[in-house]
Amino acid sequence: MTTILKPQPGIMNIALYVSGESKLAGKADVLKLSANENPYGPSAHAREAFARAAGDLHRYPATDHAPLRAAIAEVHGLDAERIICGVGSDEVLQFITQCYAGPGDEVITTRHGFSMYPILAHAAGATPVEVDETDRTVDVDAILAGVTARTRIVFIANPANPTGTMVAQDDLRRLAEGVPPSVILVLDGAYAEFAEGYDGGAGLVDQFPNVIMTRTFSKIYGLGGLRIGWGYAQREVIDVLSRVRQPFNLSNAQMDAAEAAARDVRYTDWCRRENAKWRDWLRNGLVQAGVGCDVSHTNFLLARFDSPAEADVVDAALRHAGILVRKVAGYKLPECLRITVGDEDACRRILDVIARHKGVR
Repeated sequence: MTTILKPQPGIMNIALYVSGESKLAGKADVLKLSANENPYGPSAHAREAFARAAGDLHRYPATDHAPLRAAIAEVHGLDAERIICGVGSDEVLQFITQCYAGPGDEVITTRHGFSMYPILAHAAGATPVEVDETDRTVDVDAILAGVTARTRIVFIANPANPTGTMVAQDDLRRLAEGVPPSVILVLDGAYAEFAEGYDGGAGLVDQFPNVIMTRTFSKIYGLGGLRIGWGYAQREVIDVLSRVRQPFNLSNAQMDAAEAAARDVRYTDWCRRENAKWRDWLRNGLVQAGVGCDVSHTNFLLARFDSPAEADVVDAALRHAGILVRKVAGYKLPECLRITVGDEDACRRILDVIARHKGVR
């Protein structure tokens, strides 16, 4: 007897997420600039906290994440009771979609938006609806025009991945004011720490009960390998999300390392300054070499070439030099390469290859 197992609606519509490459055949020393990792790694305090946690691997972790939430709240000036922690910010985004969208509902994403958003919509049985962007930047008017009676969630990353562009604060407020109260506006702030003076949307969360902010320890804090993220929302929303969170979703090692990283503000500030310095240097070099490159508010640059064919040629040249970047044709940007901002040596190496391709060196 044959049993036909049928997954929930939407599951088979999911295109599997593909992460940035980390290895090149025949290359022992690969420069990985494909995953927007912090080239300097985590804070020494975070490393030490993680090592200390090895002595308690047999112990179950606390289920309330209280010390980590307290550290996040202290550093960012937030209410610890309105913070929820997850396995990367992706898990918090999953909580939101699971709780607030389902079959028959619509979830708005944007043309070049993060690829996890439609995956999460399909996983909940909802329908992802893509709206256009303007010059690779989230278009508030396009989002508002795309809202229907079936819309339940709007996802935007600010600053955005893979474009690096950012919605101005006034436009962000206009978006929060414009979406209906029945629609959740999710401000994905994975790269918020790289944008000087930006609170990630925390102020809007305090003013609008349907706005949720998410953040991660994977980028500026250099803890991508541990998968730790968090969200901030009104108490009523956090109460809903907490009902689907697994009680032991974060280990002691994760929480201890993240708490130490959050409290090491001096190191975070140093990473922000170094990233800004070499991001601007690399962008200027690319522009001078004739490569299109928007101003970035993140730890990566989106290099725009004359055609998809040229992007492929440059990618091949970089791979030959032992350098991995991210092709973003899947984000409807086939003529572009996303380049993580590395340290000085990394930036000089990548600019040398691209400048030589352009015939300016």
